[in-house]
Amino acid sequence: MADTPTDPTASPAPQDPPAPAPPPGSPVGELTLCPLGFEHLAAVLDLGHRVYDTDAMPYTGWSLSAVAGHLDAPDPACFVLLDGDRVAGFVLGSLSFEQRADWGYLEWIAVDPDYQGRGVASRLVRECCARLAEAGAVCVVTDVERRNTASAELMRRNGFAEEASVSLFVRPLAEAPAAGTGRAGGGSGPRRHLTRAAAERVR
Repeated sequence: MADTPTDPTASPAPQDPPAPAPPPGSPVGELTLCPLGFEHLAAVLDLGHRVYDTDAMPYTGWSLSAVAGHLDAPDPACFVLLDGDRVAGFVLGSLSFEQRADWGYLEWIAVDPDYQGRGVASRLVRECCARLAEAGAVCVVTDVERRNTASAELMRRNGFAEEASVSLFVRPLAEAPAAGTGRAGGGSGPRRHLTRAAAERVR
């Protein structure tokens, strides 16, 4: 994965190439940008868990409280793109990264597969970065799991550059749960983030 700071006040990054016409049966119409609200939480969680393999990296799993906590943030940079009442994509951002209060953090972004390839992800990235810049961020950081080449390319198209890479070292233990269970003991408690810099599989 890579921490990828970018200057949100820099010149706009190149736009996505025009998307091809959607295939028959795919969603059509203008998408509406809205701030994340309580009414979107269930759809955001459902979409995130459909798009991401939350067992592949243990700190990509999100709970309701983790997502809802953004609604109380002083400078939220969280948006949904709606096709009518349907959430086509979302982005969660916050002002602060680790100990840097002047660095914005693009935490999680996902696009419904029916809407991928139509510039939805880039629009969400731009909106999130613009809001963080208004809140005082001097750069924005995000993380991409190293095998997620599509997400890495999305970020490069939108002005991010790879600055550092971090390897996740894992030591299996005898009492660890079987692969794929996602939490010790099979309990129902919320997952804990292993690091603030979550490795989102952005699309």
